[in-house]
Amino acid sequence: MLQIKQLLKRYPTGDLALQGIDLEIPKGQVVALIGPSGAGKSTLIRCVNRLVEPTSGSVTLNGNELTKLGSGKLRLARRRMGMIFQEYALVERLTVMENVLSGQLGYVGFWRSFLRKFPQSAVDEAFRLLERVGLDQMVDKRADELSGGQRQRVGIARALIQDPELLLVDEPTASLDPKTSRQIMRLICELCEERGLAAIINIHDVALAQMFVQRVVGLRMGEIVYDGPPNGLDPEVLTEIYGEEDWQATIENVDEDTEKDGVNA
Repeated sequence: MLQIKQLLKRYPTGDLALQGIDLEIPKGQVVALIGPSGAGKSTLIRCVNRLVEPTSGSVTLNGNELTKLGSGKLRLARRRMGMIFQEYALVERLTVMENVLSGQLGYVGFWRSFLRKFPQSAVDEAFRLLERVGLDQMVDKRADELSGGQRQRVGIARALIQDPELLLVDEPTASLDPKTSRQIMRLICELCEERGLAAIINIHDVALAQMFVQRVVGLRMGEIVYDGPPNGLDPEVLTEIYGEEDWQATIENVDEDTEKDGVNA
């Protein structure tokens, strides 16, 4: 379980990015984090693994309070949190397999990773993951030869080879076309279900969130203004999160797309 209590982040400029966030996410639950630009979505995700240092509050993962850890113990804790990035964060000149195995850096150390000396068990797991994400025929391709969707699949496999307890996903579909976006969201949610993984997905696309996740958390100006099921995102709630807009048309399109896609949102 991930527990976030009274999380606050104030930047040196004085800007308040998060204002006392309280959030609990049980094992196996996938949560979409929605809200306008500047609402604090990326900051919240990065405060969880302390890529951004919270100003105050606590973050606890399965009984381990991350906000109290020193640098050495934090490095160990980060092995249990897989991160999937909007811009993929792959090493372009490395192969698909090498990029996936780089997710083992926290386990094998820098030099063994640098020299490509990974245990056979890690290599076997990388092959299994690449087959699961549909890239088993591209093991030796360089990352710069891949499409956006293929790169994101590599990023997913790299995160999962850490054997994480939590996935932190930052805009996984922002650079993808609509069909590929659905495929990637479906894949992430299926993998979380298979592995009993909790996940927070920062996503701008409300329709995708409604189609695939179990729970939606809406942020506005660093505060939670909605926390509930996807079907609770009615025009009034969406207006509270994003501001005035003709949300009824959006909701109708989501309903149609969900029915066509066979997804029970």
